[in-house]
Amino acid sequence: EPLVDAQKLAAEIIEKDLPLFGICLGHQVIALSQGISTYKMHNGHRGINHPIKNLLTGKGEITSQNHGFAINKEETEANENIEITHVHLNDHTVAGIRIKNKNTFSVQYHPEASPGPHDAEYLFDQFIDTIKNTKQLVS
Repeated sequence: EPLVDAQKLAAEIIEKDLPLFGICLGHQVIALSQGISTYKMHNGHRGINHPIKNLLTGKGEITSQNHGFAINKEETEANENIEITHVHLNDHTVAGIRIKNKNTFSVQYHPEASPGPHDAEYLFDQFIDTIKNTKQLVS
């Protein structure tokens, strides 16, 4: 919550519809920039082998995580501009979102973690495709 400048920058990028991919703290910053609050978890998510369900594909992913805050699920569900894309299967916290009709998405976990699970590497391909598609529209 104290990262006000980062929230403002995220909101500007989203408003301009430029590609934006938030990871862990970036996930929280994007949510905060859209009026969704965060809260301190009783027990954070630390380490590898956290089960996540991708709601877009129905597939499970094993992820690496290191965070002690989460975004508010009720506020996320109530925001008509946001879609929950991933949920943590142990505690049902929001593990991923996308902003509808924008080139913005985020995940609460670490798809770039190494060593660690690689189930979520596809997110980087998705982000690169978003950049390429946006570049074609701007050119």
